[in-house]
Amino acid sequence: MSFSFHRIPLGICNSFLLRGERTVLVDAGAQGSAKAFVRGLRALNVEPKDISLILLTHGHWDHVGALSPIQQMTGAKVAVHYRDQAWVETGKPLFPPGVNSYGKAMSALARSLLRIHLPPVKVDVVLGDEGVSLEEYGIPARAIYTPGHSMGHMSVLLDSGEGFVGDMAMNDWYLRLTPGLPILAEDICMVVESWKKILPMGIQRVYPAHGADFPVEIMQKEIEAFGANR
Repeated sequence: MSFSFHRIPLGICNSFLLRGERTVLVDAGAQGSAKAFVRGLRALNVEPKDISLILLTHGHWDHVGALSPIQQMTGAKVAVHYRDQAWVETGKPLFPPGVNSYGKAMSALARSLLRIHLPPVKVDVVLGDEGVSLEEYGIPARAIYTPGHSMGHMSVLLDSGEGFVGDMAMNDWYLRLTPGLPILAEDICMVVESWKKILPMGIQRVYPAHGADFPVEIMQKEIEAFGANR
């Protein structure tokens, strides 16, 4: 079976195209990034209708901002955890609270300035805490429930060790100067517990939604440091 994956930047959010017997898109990017999505597909010689499923790591605005036009282009089913389902179906996602002083300031500013109203999109596949295998798409991966950044956060782990972790980690200059735990989260202790859950599952390289990928050893040290400072 042939399998490949590709990063497609959609505004401030990385989306990832997983290509097996069928094609799955992980996350749908920020508002106004539909044209970037089309350009990314053309560069890969992929047709929008080739995409069977749009799997959302969670329902925050920068991950679902272009969901409506992308879903219309592709006709793909939309999957999200049931705890974030309402944000997608109402088009009114919330901005997460901050973890540290910088994150708290960012969250307060965003909540005062941003009034997110997105086109509602029907969720076709409601994910549960048990997660789901992507084998039916010919993709050697599992979607795993990893709450904390949002209460419905999911991560996608390939059998080969690559982990598409959404906002379980961050690595972009406007968020963090070095890769590590998110500065925004509903419950940072729950994020850490989710990392403890997936670290033994064979993850080797971390692909965050914000910033470049990095080796998992960085997160192992982050989790150890977090525990030492509690």
